[in-house]
Amino acid sequence: MQPLDKRRTTVVGVAALSLAAIALTTPAHAATTITVAADGSGNYTTIQAALAAASSDTVINIKPGTYHGQVSVPSSKPGITLQGTTGNATDVVITGNTPQSTAGAAGSATVLNMARNTTVKGMTIANTYAAHDSQALALYAGGDRQVYRNVRLLGYQDTFLSWGGTGSSQVRQYVYQSYIEGAVDFIYGNGALVIDSTTIRSLDRGSTNNGYITAAATNSRNPYGILITRSTLASSAAARTVALGRCWHAGGAADAIGQVLIRDSTLGAHIRQTGAWQDMGGFSWKTCRFSEYNNSGAGASTGTSDRPQMSSATAANFTPQKYLAGSDGWNPVQ
Repeated sequence: MQPLDKRRTTVVGVAALSLAAIALTTPAHAATTITVAADGSGNYTTIQAALAAASSDTVINIKPGTYHGQVSVPSSKPGITLQGTTGNATDVVITGNTPQSTAGAAGSATVLNMARNTTVKGMTIANTYAAHDSQALALYAGGDRQVYRNVRLLGYQDTFLSWGGTGSSQVRQYVYQSYIEGAVDFIYGNGALVIDSTTIRSLDRGSTNNGYITAAATNSRNPYGILITRSTLASSAAARTVALGRCWHAGGAADAIGQVLIRDSTLGAHIRQTGAWQDMGGFSWKTCRFSEYNNSGAGASTGTSDRPQMSSATAANFTPQKYLAGSDGWNPVQ
């Protein structure tokens, strides 16, 4: 075997060192950043204009202000981040007043987010339409692997929809340290949705029936639907007048066997003891998969027969990580 050419080895070594030096001194690719300001001090005055100009993985910083009209994030723009610049969710308000009766679910949503891998944080999303005759969405979450942190979702009926379309196709969303408000079915859909460390406030309708918090339509082939964990269920409504949820067989689909678990949370006195889970559309709540685990507070179960409790052994497989893992191991849990 011929000995190695030392001169060639030296040249190769210098080249390798030079490449290493370049790699160390070249900055990593930075995400494109766009600033929105209603007062004209940013790149755009509307969020939708910024989204139209944005490419995938763009960070859109939103300065304080009230922004009217629908914000739509299309599925063709994954990885977008929408964030308020102050970190105070009340400083940035996206608001609309469109009911589902005139525009459909997607058209009524103040924010329609259909993109994968998006992050929304530090803002309020509101639909101020509060008539009792129509749903009116604040947020329609239709993309997979979406994260919402420090957001306020305000509505009356159908505030927050997690929806992956018909059949067993499922999207995943994680909501953390946020606030969700409504009266009727205001957290609903067929997605794998985890609501963690969040305040969920039921509005007072001044009735002996002050509404329903959830309306799950989880496909029977999907083990996980809506999980509310480490959260607080609050209201100024009268004691025992708010239901935890009802069984939504979307479109009358027999295989929409909703799954909801409320665990490790504090439940206010407004939660019903009898009738905590309700029928809907001719389907008994017992056709769905409703349960609780390790809750506390005045509204926690006192042992009534219609407050199913999950066992500790089963609860070990119903964690936020399990709900969101899917086939790719996604884990945004804080």
